[in-house]
Amino acid sequence: MTPQTVAFYTLGCKLNYSETSSIARLFEDKGYGVVKFEEGADICVINTCSVTDFADKKCRKIVRQALRQNAYSFVVVIGCYAQLKPQEISEIEGVDLVLGAAEKFRILDYIEDLTKAPGKGMVQAGEVKEAKDFVNAFSFGDRTRSFLKVQDGCDYKCSFCTIPLARGNSRSDTVENVVENARKIADMGVKEIVLTGVNIGDFGVGTEVIEGIKPKKEALFIDLIKELDKVEGIERFRISSIEPNLLTNEIIEFVAQSERFVPHFHIPLQSGNNKQLKEMRRRYKRELYADRVATIKRFMPHCCIGVDVIVGFPNETEADFEESYRFISELNISYLHVFTYSERKNTLAAEMPNIVSMEERRRRNKMLTILSEKKKRYFYNQFLGRRRDVLFEVHKKEGLMTGFTDNYIKIEAPFEADKINTISTVQLMNINDSGLVESTVMDIPEGIFDMV
Repeated sequence: MTPQTVAFYTLGCKLNYSETSSIARLFEDKGYGVVKFEEGADICVINTCSVTDFADKKCRKIVRQALRQNAYSFVVVIGCYAQLKPQEISEIEGVDLVLGAAEKFRILDYIEDLTKAPGKGMVQAGEVKEAKDFVNAFSFGDRTRSFLKVQDGCDYKCSFCTIPLARGNSRSDTVENVVENARKIADMGVKEIVLTGVNIGDFGVGTEVIEGIKPKKEALFIDLIKELDKVEGIERFRISSIEPNLLTNEIIEFVAQSERFVPHFHIPLQSGNNKQLKEMRRRYKRELYADRVATIKRFMPHCCIGVDVIVGFPNETEADFEESYRFISELNISYLHVFTYSERKNTLAAEMPNIVSMEERRRRNKMLTILSEKKKRYFYNQFLGRRRDVLFEVHKKEGLMTGFTDNYIKIEAPFEADKINTISTVQLMNINDSGLVESTVMDIPEGIFDMV
């Protein structure tokens, strides 16, 4: 008998969420009922991440959870971890099927013949070089926003990163297809689209390598966002993350004058020390990064800027860390995502000497996490007493709703049902104990707020 229900559990980035949602729609189109993971299902699909060394523990935990809810559930594992370590995953008790990067979008082909049997799960994971086609995807289910995949894979070879091994070379959708997907999302009533990918600044048509030569791009990221800016029905476009060396003046200036692209950039830094950046094989120096931040603030003083940082990379001395800390402290940025370095097999960094102790990595993480909270509070404080537009969404806390301003300030306000999935102008009042900005919804036309 063909299973009737399927549930999904997603670990990791926005790109994973977009792909999970698209795979769920494949099941729906075949007549399967998609249910919440907590309800138990005939098939449980776990979409994994491999950014840290906790992937194995997380995967095992979710498999056990799935089987507690339905002991007869077929458990399928996909995602980056599945591509990197398929055999290891297949040996996890309860896993029935492991699909690699090129196979996960053909999941229905494998499900039909799947039988639950004790022992090792079946593996269908070819070489990552086989993952050369772009498969479009976008998330749907949260009416407020959608994660729209525009690019996949990466040609960069950062010494700490396994993503090229898990997702393959850089490849992109066409401008026309992305715009068409954006229109579909608009028709679903979604107000905000977050553009996502592995390295979206590397967006461009043409990915087939012929005789070792990659074809010239037919479009650039700036071309894509210019066309998306014309899509009716979407109130906001947000750029999820973009490399500093690919964030051009043209992109910054375009976002500054756009009515739909919001003043919010997330720009990976990884280290504020040039020695470390070189050892990480990043494609810029900190001086370029500082210039990108200064340029953004010159055109958009109110812009929110998020930063990724890795602490405890091999050979990061105390002096290196202090130099990086000072550099970040002096940057006019809004918040940090701090990652504690973890060794990943088959990366250059894993073979490097002068390993930083885990205790020291955690200490440095804590220092930057505290700095991040200070940066965020300072950024929020600049807007207290002012008005900004907020896209509201449902909040779990009774009697309240939350949302984000265009420049990514998280807002909390008294619940009003008719404000959900709408953009309203609010007065920013004060920062509460949860780090949210309390606000009052203003009875004035949307789009009118105090300029900064």
